[in-house]
Amino acid sequence: MPAFSVLDLAHIVEGSTAADAFRNALDLARHVEALGYRRFWLAEHHNMIGIASAATSVVIGHVAAGTSTIRVGAGGIMLPNHSPLVIAEQFGTLATLFPGRIDLGLGRAPGSDMRTFQALRRSADSADRFPQDVVELQALLAPERPGQTLRAVPGVGTEVPLWILGSSMFGAQLAAALGLPFAFASHFAPDALMQALEIYRARFEPSAQLAEPYAMVAANVVVAETDERARYLFTSIQQQFAHLQRGDPGRLRPPVDDIDAYWTPHEKMRAQHMLACSFVGAPGTVRDGLAGFLERTGADEVMVAAPLYDHSARKASFTLLADIAAKLNGTGQ
Repeated sequence: MPAFSVLDLAHIVEGSTAADAFRNALDLARHVEALGYRRFWLAEHHNMIGIASAATSVVIGHVAAGTSTIRVGAGGIMLPNHSPLVIAEQFGTLATLFPGRIDLGLGRAPGSDMRTFQALRRSADSADRFPQDVVELQALLAPERPGQTLRAVPGVGTEVPLWILGSSMFGAQLAAALGLPFAFASHFAPDALMQALEIYRARFEPSAQLAEPYAMVAANVVVAETDERARYLFTSIQQQFAHLQRGDPGRLRPPVDDIDAYWTPHEKMRAQHMLACSFVGAPGTVRDGLAGFLERTGADEVMVAAPLYDHSARKASFTLLADIAAKLNGTGQ
């Protein structure tokens, strides 16, 4: 019975502001909490005018304060951008404010371009230290040890659950070696999904946090009353991937009637490849697609991305998906 969760980047749509994005993020979190989704994660990106979740821990606090039961966390924090001590303090604070509800997903990518990476004052080899930084962060969140001189306050003893995020073999191997749950970014980088899951499960070493492997896969999901309506809404996501290739990500754009008139054949080919783990259509269409995806991956959890221009359409999509999830899990009619 795989769980379903939500990934949000606090997208700023055309004609709106970051304040609107934060209001929509909280409104969506409350909506999916009521529908029974397990987690609501936000992700760190910098220097992107269409994404408002750069100060990820602050936005997590905003969402956690406005909800009561859903787990809220980072999907993820790009650890090469930060010292482990600072992240331990931030998430130790969140865990103290919202006990039992905070997750900390960790990624190795910078989440930005090189100029922004330099502006973050990180060194060129910081990504190479990712495994050591994860272990250091884990120790800072663990119970205090005799003779310990460096402490995260708050943080020490909170044991915030850590996740390793990835889109390659590296993340799978690290998560397996440390005995941590693994989340694969198949919603935009699907190529190594099956191989990474195989390696993670085969090499998993039990840890204090996790006795058995736990794999999350990400997917883009858009559900509407008809296939045609869902495909129309999905064109906002398709445009976003076209503009990423053009080096002009911008704000999230409204849907278009004819996406093939919008992008070039090369942009279409590349975007369709990156968006291969996408399930778009009426409830029956999406249910069949997700059933096959879950059978192939054996995933324990699905992290759903659905950055739609129309906030009400986005909420409606997650409402329909909740019913699909119940049917897939044998609990719906």
